[in-house]
Amino acid sequence: MKLFYHLGRYFLLLRRIFSKPENHRLYFKQVIHEMDKLGVASLGIVAIISFFMGMVVIIHMTINMGNPLISDIYNSYTTRDVLVLEFSSTVLCLILAGKVGSNIASEIGTMRVTEQIDALETMGINSAAYLIQPKIIGMMLVIPVLVTLSIFIGLAGGMFIAKIGNLVTMNDFLFGIRYQFKPYYVVYSLVKSVVFAFLITSVSAYHGYYTKGGALEVGRSSTLAVVYSMITILIADYLITQIMLS
Repeated sequence: MKLFYHLGRYFLLLRRIFSKPENHRLYFKQVIHEMDKLGVASLGIVAIISFFMGMVVIIHMTINMGNPLISDIYNSYTTRDVLVLEFSSTVLCLILAGKVGSNIASEIGTMRVTEQIDALETMGINSAAYLIQPKIIGMMLVIPVLVTLSIFIGLAGGMFIAKIGNLVTMNDFLFGIRYQFKPYYVVYSLVKSVVFAFLITSVSAYHGYYTKGGALEVGRSSTLAVVYSMITILIADYLITQIMLS
């Protein structure tokens, strides 16, 4: 019963979030601000993780597929598909759920316990829409960009270690990442990233918005936000994969 209670309250919050904005220009400025604060600020960690993950994947492929009967092009071919299909969308968004989700939950939770949200409501402002809608829209716009950059950076990391470690020749590596390329896989990855961005932001905002108590509860809300964001991402990953790839 508690699950249905939280689901109902979550969807009621979404209805408030996507009500008509009071000031479109102000909301637009907030979207740009949130894109910079939540998305662009995460570019560094995205680049580092993607670069090293690309190196690790190509090393694994070289070790496990090192067979004279298997062409070296399949090392980079498999690395490309790993990055496009799962790592740069699902795994990266799981990492961002920890960074961005906790940030959103703690920010909104602190506003709740310090009665800033109550002050907004007293002034007749739809606090849910004002605080959460720009975050959701901003993340849904910027996360697909981060995912796309992650794919390219991961491939660059793979190319770097393949060259330095003499794992694969550059001709074989470049041929492999172009071999049987399916643009639909990129579409699939971007669709997942948009859905995951929505889930990370809305679930984290939900836990922050309904925080009760003091600073201790803000920390608890941040933890719950990260946990439930990751769970919903994994569930959505299965459903989207089943729908789009089966």
